[in-house]
Amino acid sequence: MADQATEHMTVSASPERCFAAVADLERYPEWAADIKEVVVHERDEEGRPLLATMRAAAFGRSTTMTLAYDFSEAPRVLAWSLSMGDILTKWSGSYELDPGEGGGTDVTYHVEAELRVPIPGFIKMRATSRIMATAMRELKARVESSQ
Repeated sequence: MADQATEHMTVSASPERCFAAVADLERYPEWAADIKEVVVHERDEEGRPLLATMRAAAFGRSTTMTLAYDFSEAPRVLAWSLSMGDILTKWSGSYELDPGEGGGTDVTYHVEAELRVPIPGFIKMRATSRIMATAMRELKARVESSQ
């Protein structure tokens, strides 16, 4: 059974700036500490990544995952799903970006994950919480510092 987690945060940047940051996969290693490398394999007609492989630090080790990206609700939503992974059997999720009151962006980050190897629930919960909090904090720092 897959585990799910959702985080919400308000960012002092426009939805367009937030979308540009989350859609620019190749730059993730510059600001997302757990992402070590990104290789884009396929792009759509607008140059956006449709299929990309990431090497990341996760669950105390290095992992590689190939993700398929869905831009059908862009620029409000960027969604992805796992195409192939070494320790994950499922990694799907989305960034939802809504204009906030006062000019910022309300960001909702949702993931659904399933590992190949069973791990005790408390360890998964701790790791998932860390991944979610780090991703949101680093996105906020990235878009707010580049204004």
